[in-house]
Amino acid sequence: MQPVIDIDGLSVTLTSGARGFTLEIPALRVAPGERVAFTGPSGTGKTLLLELLGLLRAPGAGRYLAALRDGAQTDLGALWKTRRGRAQIPPLRGRLFGFVPQTGGLLPFLDVRGNIALSQRISARPDAELIEALIGRLGLGPVARLHPDRLSIGQRQRVSIARALAHRPRFVIADEPTAALDPENAAEAMALLFGAADETGTAVVVSSHDLELLDSFALTRYRLGLIPDTDPDRVTSQLAPLEASASRPAATAGPAP
Repeated sequence: MQPVIDIDGLSVTLTSGARGFTLEIPALRVAPGERVAFTGPSGTGKTLLLELLGLLRAPGAGRYLAALRDGAQTDLGALWKTRRGRAQIPPLRGRLFGFVPQTGGLLPFLDVRGNIALSQRISARPDAELIEALIGRLGLGPVARLHPDRLSIGQRQRVSIARALAHRPRFVIADEPTAALDPENAAEAMALLFGAADETGTAVVVSSHDLELLDSFALTRYRLGLIPDTDPDRVTSQLAPLEASASRPAATAGPAP
């Protein structure tokens, strides 16, 4: 089965004066519909990793292939290298990905249904039937006409999940999607995210500090860990499968740019 994401040797380095932070992704392959979780201490670059995957930041080196709906593979990393390629990134980002931020990120002037439909409008993929199906699946029917300021935090996050799936993206990127929720609502939101994604055949990539919550679900797990360096001004974080990461020596986590 062709992977949705196929990465080899992808890296990016951020600098601030003499200091540098490098994120390395030696290999990452995500199959259609797969659930993947990234963990690691603060300062190891989890958000930076998601920014790379979601075409929000350019990689410095390596290969990043993604499979489109028609089966064609696109080298997303190469798009950043030319003006013509960079012009393709915003519409491609809108079609290929769905995003679930930590706090919902809803537009205050749109009601629940309007916020969910936003991803369809951006990607030019109208599907009113799917919007209603997601509203029902996520238990949002009673609040579908309300604006975000009338919703609880948990309801806002469910709207964000529905919006991320409404345009049938190849995969959803969720950055600490349950960080603002209590344990009961966090477990419910994560279950709803995975359940709704299963129905649309969408792969999910999620980052989280909540290892106990992640243990409740069947996930492919990766861990970011810092690699010791003789240069005190250089910090390198590397992604590895969870089994391999346990045996890798790691430096004390510091602030990542």
